[in-house]
Amino acid sequence: MLFSSVSFLYYFLPITLVLCLALPKRLRNGAILFTSLVFYGWGEPRYIVFMVISILVGWISGLLTERFSDRGKWLSRLPMIVSTTVCLGMLGYFKYADFFIDNFNAVTGLSVPLLKIALPIGISFYTFQILSYVVDVYRKDAAAQKNIVNFGAYVTMFPQLIAGPIVRYRDIAVQLEERDITFEGAALGIRRFIIGLSKKVLIANLLGELCEIFKASSDKSVLFYWVYALCLVLHIYFDFSGYSDMAIGIGKVLGFNFCENFNYPVISKSIAEWWRRWHMSLGTWFRDYLYIPLGGNRVSTGRWLLNTLIVWGLTGFWHGASWNFIAWGLYFALFLMLEKFVLGKTLKKIGVFSHLYVAVVMLISFVIFNGTDMRESFEYIGAMFGAGDVPLVSAEFGYYMRSYGLLIAAALFGATPAVKTLVLKAKEHKSLDKMINLLEPVVLMVLLVTVTAFLVDGSFNPFLYFRF
Repeated sequence: MLFSSVSFLYYFLPITLVLCLALPKRLRNGAILFTSLVFYGWGEPRYIVFMVISILVGWISGLLTERFSDRGKWLSRLPMIVSTTVCLGMLGYFKYADFFIDNFNAVTGLSVPLLKIALPIGISFYTFQILSYVVDVYRKDAAAQKNIVNFGAYVTMFPQLIAGPIVRYRDIAVQLEERDITFEGAALGIRRFIIGLSKKVLIANLLGELCEIFKASSDKSVLFYWVYALCLVLHIYFDFSGYSDMAIGIGKVLGFNFCENFNYPVISKSIAEWWRRWHMSLGTWFRDYLYIPLGGNRVSTGRWLLNTLIVWGLTGFWHGASWNFIAWGLYFALFLMLEKFVLGKTLKKIGVFSHLYVAVVMLISFVIFNGTDMRESFEYIGAMFGAGDVPLVSAEFGYYMRSYGLLIAAALFGATPAVKTLVLKAKEHKSLDKMINLLEPVVLMVLLVTVTAFLVDGSFNPFLYFRF
């Protein structure tokens, strides 16, 4: 079920919120667990069993890890190893089995048949949540959850189940046990949800349409390739950040405070800063559960280089079972190395040009990310720099710039903190503050009606990160 669908907006979500709000506090987590399983099983009911297995293994492992914490390192570590093996085993089977078989066939010349298994939606996200929980219990950073309903609600929680943010158990453990649902929190949550929904439907979807138009075009040009790369980055940003806004908003309505996932990455002055601002919950997960255990930056230069390659290679691989994603992760590793040893001081000196550097690196990176294979990615990148006898300008480029130019400009503006800054500055004046407070619900209602019209019309509406 998509957040940006009529069935979710006007059926599932209202019924779920009324149910959760009407029930006594002690029953609310049970309601969240039940409705989340309905939400997940709406499109793939057969995969609920694997989610339930993951929940049971994670919950039991947490209890055993805590029980054996004072009986020796290996005994307390064993449940964590079992849980990690089961969860990563299922993730590997569903997500990566065909990738390994395909590459095995390519290397050996054999023809081992592919399994052709459908990927359970959101498995990468809930697997990482369970792993972080068990590791935190092992490290004694969190107490094991004794109530399986509460733990199940944490893992399956429908607002962030499908595409994050990756919420750590220790960050919401207290909220699972005791939280207040307030009018103020619900109002903030609804506003955040509608803004996220609007980002998804009114910006991301339209930019996605232009990306599809470009790929189908027979009249490509160098400038059209660059516009495609720009629209692709903005499409992914508004698609994913919009989903995160909706998840955080629904969480607030239910009394939860989920972590932020984006912080205006387009204003970054380095690739390192970009990744501190982009998909923050994933970046901090890899930092805390892989990079730091490997030694972080408190190791020799050679070991740090190896750690960086491992972390970013796996970050790319987490996104998908394709060499494109691995190359995408290693591409970032290369620039992080260059910034650490060569470019760091230069980027601080060149001011506005550092933004240009980040923009070019990111545009190329997402062409790699979105390619069907490495051949297509290299072909597109080459064409961006004039390879393959591609003309500088084409008729279709001019036509679609006239049609989508205003949208692209609005998306670029909206991807910066400019709008937020202007609103906050305006609210410092009492008269403007009153006007904004009066206009806000009207604007939100107009956005909701407009979004509904787009959804009823059946426009382009996939969520990119569902495939992860």
